[in-house]
Amino acid sequence: MLEVNNIDVYYGVIHALKGVSLEVNEGEIVVLIGANGAGKTTTLRTISGLKDLKSGEIKLNGEDITNFSAQDRVKMGISHVPEGRRVFPGLSVLENLELGAYLRRDRRAIAKDLENVYSRFPILKDRRRQMAGTLSGGEQQMLAIGRSLMGNPDILFLDEPSMGLAPILVQEIFDIIEDINKAGTTVLLVEQNANMALQIADRAYVMETGSIVLSGKASDLMQSEDIKKAYLGG
Repeated sequence: MLEVNNIDVYYGVIHALKGVSLEVNEGEIVVLIGANGAGKTTTLRTISGLKDLKSGEIKLNGEDITNFSAQDRVKMGISHVPEGRRVFPGLSVLENLELGAYLRRDRRAIAKDLENVYSRFPILKDRRRQMAGTLSGGEQQMLAIGRSLMGNPDILFLDEPSMGLAPILVQEIFDIIEDINKAGTTVLLVEQNANMALQIADRAYVMETGSIVLSGKASDLMQSEDIKKAYLGG
Protein backbone atom coordinates (compact mmCIF):
# COMPACT_ATOMS: atom_id res chain seq x y z
CA MET A 1 0.00 0.00 0.00
CA LEU A 2 2.61 2.56 1.15
CA GLU A 3 6.23 2.33 0.05
CA VAL A 4 8.94 4.71 1.21
CA ASN A 5 12.19 4.13 -0.64
CA ASN A 6 15.52 5.52 0.50
CA ILE A 7 14.40 9.04 1.38
CA ASP A 8 16.81 11.74 2.51
CA VAL A 9 15.58 14.89 4.24
CA TYR A 10 17.51 17.95 5.41
CA TYR A 11 16.81 20.87 7.74
CA GLY A 12 19.37 23.30 6.41
CA VAL A 13 22.70 21.48 6.75
CA ILE A 14 21.27 18.93 9.20
CA HIS A 15 20.74 15.53 7.59
CA ALA A 16 17.48 14.62 9.35
CA LEU A 17 16.54 11.41 7.48
CA LYS A 18 19.23 9.20 6.02
CA GLY A 19 18.07 6.71 3.44
CA VAL A 20 14.85 5.80 5.26
CA SER A 21 12.85 2.95 3.69
CA LEU A 22 9.69 1.39 5.05
CA GLU A 23 6.46 -0.15 3.88
CA VAL A 24 2.95 -0.43 5.23
CA ASN A 25 0.68 -3.12 3.85
CA GLU A 26 -3.06 -2.69 3.57
CA GLY A 27 -4.85 -3.49 6.83
CA GLU A 28 -1.77 -3.29 9.03
CA ILE A 29 -0.87 -1.25 12.07
CA VAL A 30 2.80 -0.34 11.71
CA VAL A 31 4.63 1.57 14.43
CA LEU A 32 7.75 3.74 14.35
CA ILE A 33 9.55 3.82 17.68
CA GLY A 34 12.69 5.62 18.76
CA ALA A 35 14.03 8.31 21.06
CA ASN A 36 13.14 11.99 20.77
CA GLY A 37 14.90 13.47 17.75
CA ALA A 38 15.26 10.13 15.98
CA GLY A 39 13.33 11.37 12.93
CA LYS A 40 9.92 9.78 13.48
CA THR A 41 7.84 12.94 13.14
CA THR A 42 9.92 14.11 10.17
CA THR A 43 9.20 10.77 8.48
CA LEU A 44 5.45 11.23 8.86
CA ARG A 45 5.60 14.87 7.75
CA THR A 46 7.62 13.94 4.67
CA ILE A 47 5.24 11.16 3.64
CA SER A 48 2.30 13.56 4.16
CA GLY A 49 3.90 16.18 1.94
CA LEU A 50 4.49 18.69 4.74
CA LYS A 51 8.27 18.43 4.44
CA ASP A 52 10.27 18.28 1.21
CA LEU A 53 12.71 15.46 0.62
CA LYS A 54 16.11 15.72 -1.03
CA SER A 55 16.06 12.29 -2.65
CA GLY A 56 14.16 9.01 -2.67
CA GLU A 57 10.57 8.19 -3.56
CA ILE A 58 7.19 7.65 -1.94
CA LYS A 59 4.53 5.42 -3.49
CA LEU A 60 0.92 4.89 -2.49
CA ASN A 61 -0.93 1.95 -4.03
CA GLY A 62 1.81 1.71 -6.64
CA GLU A 63 1.61 5.37 -7.71
CA ASP A 64 4.59 7.66 -7.25
CA ILE A 65 3.39 10.54 -5.05
CA THR A 66 6.85 11.95 -4.27
CA ASN A 67 6.07 15.29 -5.90
CA PHE A 68 2.39 15.49 -4.97
CA SER A 69 1.21 18.37 -2.77
CA ALA A 70 -0.02 17.63 0.74
CA GLN A 71 -3.58 18.35 -0.45
CA ASP A 72 -3.29 15.86 -3.29
CA ARG A 73 -1.99 13.23 -0.88
CA VAL A 74 -5.10 13.76 1.24
CA LYS A 75 -7.18 13.20 -1.90
CA MET A 76 -5.21 9.98 -2.45
CA GLY A 77 -6.32 8.68 0.94
CA ILE A 78 -3.68 9.84 3.46
CA SER A 79 -4.80 11.53 6.67
CA HIS A 80 -2.44 12.82 9.37
CA VAL A 81 -3.12 13.43 13.07
CA PRO A 82 -0.19 15.65 14.05
CA GLU A 83 1.79 15.65 17.26
CA GLY A 84 0.16 17.94 19.80
CA ARG A 85 -3.30 17.40 18.28
CA ARG A 86 -3.45 20.85 16.60
CA VAL A 87 -7.20 21.32 16.80
CA PHE A 88 -8.55 24.76 15.87
CA PRO A 89 -9.21 26.16 19.36
CA GLY A 90 -11.46 29.04 18.29
CA LEU A 91 -13.78 26.81 16.27
CA SER A 92 -16.44 24.49 17.63
CA VAL A 93 -16.05 20.73 17.77
CA LEU A 94 -18.47 20.40 14.85
CA GLU A 95 -16.58 22.99 12.79
CA ASN A 96 -13.32 21.15 13.41
CA LEU A 97 -14.89 17.91 12.23
CA GLU A 98 -16.38 19.54 9.16
CA LEU A 99 -12.95 20.88 8.22
CA GLY A 100 -11.71 17.30 8.13
CA ALA A 101 -13.99 16.75 5.12
CA TYR A 102 -13.07 19.97 3.30
CA LEU A 103 -11.92 18.19 0.14
CA ARG A 104 -15.06 16.06 -0.12
CA ARG A 105 -18.27 16.87 -1.97
CA ASP A 106 -20.33 13.76 -1.15
CA ARG A 107 -22.66 15.35 1.40
CA ARG A 108 -24.62 12.24 2.28
CA ALA A 109 -21.45 10.25 2.88
CA ILE A 110 -20.00 13.13 4.94
CA ALA A 111 -23.14 13.17 7.10
CA LYS A 112 -22.86 9.42 7.57
CA ASP A 113 -19.19 9.69 8.53
CA LEU A 114 -20.02 12.45 11.01
CA GLU A 115 -22.52 10.16 12.69
CA ASN A 116 -19.89 7.41 12.73
CA VAL A 117 -17.45 9.76 14.46
CA TYR A 118 -20.12 10.69 17.01
CA SER A 119 -20.84 7.01 17.54
CA ARG A 120 -17.16 6.32 18.16
CA PHE A 121 -16.68 9.43 20.31
CA PRO A 122 -20.01 10.22 22.05
CA ILE A 123 -18.40 13.04 24.06
CA LEU A 124 -17.81 14.93 20.80
CA LYS A 125 -21.50 14.84 19.98
CA ASP A 126 -22.34 16.09 23.45
CA ARG A 127 -19.87 18.96 23.00
CA ARG A 128 -20.32 19.64 19.31
CA ARG A 129 -21.15 23.34 19.90
CA GLN A 130 -18.31 23.83 22.39
CA MET A 131 -15.09 25.58 21.40
CA ALA A 132 -12.37 23.01 20.76
CA GLY A 133 -9.86 24.96 22.85
CA THR A 134 -11.94 24.35 25.98
CA LEU A 135 -11.79 20.54 25.70
CA SER A 136 -9.51 18.42 27.86
CA GLY A 137 -6.35 16.92 26.36
CA GLY A 138 -7.99 13.54 25.87
CA GLU A 139 -11.05 15.08 24.27
CA GLN A 140 -8.87 17.14 21.93
CA GLN A 141 -7.04 13.97 20.91
CA MET A 142 -10.36 12.30 20.13
CA LEU A 143 -11.36 15.38 18.13
CA ALA A 144 -8.10 15.33 16.17
CA ILE A 145 -8.62 11.66 15.32
CA GLY A 146 -12.27 12.24 14.47
CA ARG A 147 -11.35 15.17 12.23
CA SER A 148 -8.91 12.96 10.31
CA LEU A 149 -11.51 10.22 9.94
CA MET A 150 -13.83 12.76 8.33
CA GLY A 151 -11.49 12.68 5.35
CA ASN A 152 -12.44 9.01 4.87
CA PRO A 153 -8.77 7.96 4.70
CA ASP A 154 -7.34 4.68 3.48
CA ILE A 155 -4.29 5.15 5.71
CA LEU A 156 -4.15 7.13 8.94
CA PHE A 157 -0.94 8.61 10.35
CA LEU A 158 -0.92 9.17 14.11
CA ASP A 159 1.92 11.13 15.69
CA GLU A 160 2.28 10.56 19.45
CA PRO A 161 -1.46 10.16 20.15
CA SER A 162 -0.92 9.25 23.82
CA MET A 163 1.39 12.17 24.65
CA GLY A 164 0.41 14.01 27.82
CA LEU A 165 -2.64 11.87 28.55
CA ALA A 166 -3.57 10.22 31.83
CA PRO A 167 -2.90 6.44 31.88
CA ILE A 168 -6.60 5.54 31.73
CA LEU A 169 -6.98 7.70 28.60
CA VAL A 170 -3.86 6.19 27.03
CA GLN A 171 -5.51 2.77 27.10
CA GLU A 172 -8.68 4.24 25.61
CA ILE A 173 -6.75 5.88 22.75
CA PHE A 174 -4.98 2.62 21.90
CA ASP A 175 -8.32 0.77 21.97
CA ILE A 176 -9.68 3.39 19.56
CA ILE A 177 -6.70 2.92 17.21
CA GLU A 178 -7.32 -0.84 17.18
CA ASP A 179 -11.03 -0.31 16.47
CA ILE A 180 -10.28 2.08 13.59
CA ASN A 181 -7.91 -0.48 12.12
CA LYS A 182 -10.42 -3.33 12.48
CA ALA A 183 -12.98 -1.17 10.67
CA GLY A 184 -10.71 -1.13 7.63
CA THR A 185 -8.27 1.78 7.98
CA THR A 186 -4.54 1.08 7.73
CA VAL A 187 -2.48 2.81 10.44
CA LEU A 188 1.07 4.17 10.61
CA LEU A 189 1.77 5.12 14.22
CA VAL A 190 4.57 7.13 15.83
CA GLU A 191 4.58 6.57 19.57
CA GLN A 192 6.86 7.13 22.55
CA ASN A 193 4.93 4.52 24.54
CA ALA A 194 6.70 1.67 22.78
CA ASN A 195 5.27 -1.03 25.03
CA MET A 196 1.65 -0.16 24.27
CA ALA A 197 2.35 0.50 20.60
CA LEU A 198 4.08 -2.84 20.04
CA GLN A 199 1.16 -4.63 21.69
CA ILE A 200 -1.29 -3.44 19.04
CA ALA A 201 1.03 -3.28 16.01
CA ASP A 202 1.62 -5.92 13.34
CA ARG A 203 5.11 -4.69 12.50
CA ALA A 204 7.55 -2.09 13.77
CA TYR A 205 10.51 -0.01 12.70
CA VAL A 206 13.09 1.35 15.12
CA MET A 207 14.68 4.71 14.30
CA GLU A 208 17.92 6.18 15.61
CA THR A 209 19.42 9.51 14.48
CA GLY A 210 17.51 9.60 11.22
CA SER A 211 17.94 5.99 10.16
CA ILE A 212 15.98 2.75 10.42
CA VAL A 213 18.18 0.47 12.52
CA LEU A 214 15.81 -2.45 13.11
CA SER A 215 12.51 -3.76 11.80
CA GLY A 216 10.35 -6.82 12.15
CA LYS A 217 7.19 -8.25 13.62
CA ALA A 218 6.09 -6.24 16.64
CA SER A 219 5.79 -9.40 18.72
CA ASP A 220 9.39 -10.33 17.90
CA LEU A 221 10.72 -6.88 18.75
CA MET A 222 8.97 -7.01 22.11
CA GLN A 223 11.11 -10.04 22.95
CA SER A 224 14.38 -8.39 21.84
CA GLU A 225 16.69 -7.70 24.78
CA ASP A 226 18.06 -4.59 23.07
CA ILE A 227 14.55 -3.20 22.55
CA LYS A 228 13.56 -4.05 26.11
CA LYS A 229 16.56 -2.19 27.51
CA ALA A 230 16.24 0.84 25.23
CA TYR A 231 12.49 1.35 25.01
CA LEU A 232 10.51 -0.96 27.28
CA GLY A 233 12.20 -0.34 30.61
CA GLY A 234 13.60 -3.86 30.71
